[in-house]
Amino acid sequence: MIRILFVCHGNICRSPMAEFIMKDLVKKAGLEEQFEIASAATSTEEIGAPVYPPARRKLAEHGISCSGKTARQLEHWDCERYDLLIGMDGANLRNMRRICGGGEAGKLHTMLEYAGRPGDDVADPWYTRDFDAAWRDIEAGCRGLLAHLREQGERE
Repeated sequence: MIRILFVCHGNICRSPMAEFIMKDLVKKAGLEEQFEIASAATSTEEIGAPVYPPARRKLAEHGISCSGKTARQLEHWDCERYDLLIGMDGANLRNMRRICGGGEAGKLHTMLEYAGRPGDDVADPWYTRDFDAAWRDIEAGCRGLLAHLREQGERE
């Protein structure tokens, strides 16, 4: 079982989009039984809030439901439980390192590393209002991540 946790600031836009895009890709590949996929926030600002309506609509445009998802904060134990913790930007990564406290040994990455764009951030659509760009970046990252994991599995 591969456990993946996607992380952003509030867990209402980018990380839930990544969670549900990845779940959809894994399901379509017939690999659901091999993955546990979730998302969390680095902040406490939105805890308990549902997915932000424009993010929910963007997922729905692609036939993906995020029904029932509410924001939760990244906890120290998540760093041990999950195999990969994927942040949406550099600020998320810094906060993830702070919360994890150094026990993450190679588990922390950014979304766009898997889209061949290390060092780039998924722009926060809460501020940009560009959910199309966020979708494109996140989908590319999720597709790249799945390809990476499948390739890695073939080598083992």
